[in-house]
Amino acid sequence: MIVHDIDQRSEAWHQLRLGRVTSSCASDMLATLKSGKGEAAGRRNLRVRLVLERIVGRSCESDFQSAAMRGGHEREADAQALYEALTGRILHTTGFVAHDSLMAGASPDGYVGDWEGLVEAKCPIPATHLDYLKSGQVPGEYLKQVHHQLWITGAQWCDWLSYSPEFPEPIQVKLVRIKRDEAEIAAYELLVRQFLSEVERELEGVQQLMVVPAVA
Repeated sequence: MIVHDIDQRSEAWHQLRLGRVTSSCASDMLATLKSGKGEAAGRRNLRVRLVLERIVGRSCESDFQSAAMRGGHEREADAQALYEALTGRILHTTGFVAHDSLMAGASPDGYVGDWEGLVEAKCPIPATHLDYLKSGQVPGEYLKQVHHQLWITGAQWCDWLSYSPEFPEPIQVKLVRIKRDEAEIAAYELLVRQFLSEVERELEGVQQLMVVPAVA
């Protein structure tokens, strides 16, 4: 992996992510139809977006943020500090981690030691946090993000936490550890490689449209 120590959500960070499969879009990349026939819209839209980003050189992601999303981002630092207090571990941060040969990368919320483990913090609305407390499970979309980050970084585990300060202290945090599974990681990498090959083929098709035919 190649570690880029820059500020997340900065202009440099956005540029590094262009045209890459990142952890935030892992769920779309893996999307399937219940019928098993055809391609899910989320997967198709992601492939097209990555192709467009490589052509136009700017982000084609939606920049919409709800009030809940903005609040969650603002609380991330509090969640990370609380993680350190609960576990006694020092949490390091970085901007973007790129795969050394594939157009893929991730932006972990934090890492422990020499990339021994990762931390992924979420700060949802109270109702969603309550769901996490009841289920004790990491939602599927976030689990796919974690697997992507474990693949990119080589970390052995990821501590996923949900933090909601509206709750009393004993249940403000739900912490779940996801351990690396080599067979699962290997299967995931194959899916990423297949998807990136599809992106490359579509990019080649678009580039052919850009060739100006010679005038007879």
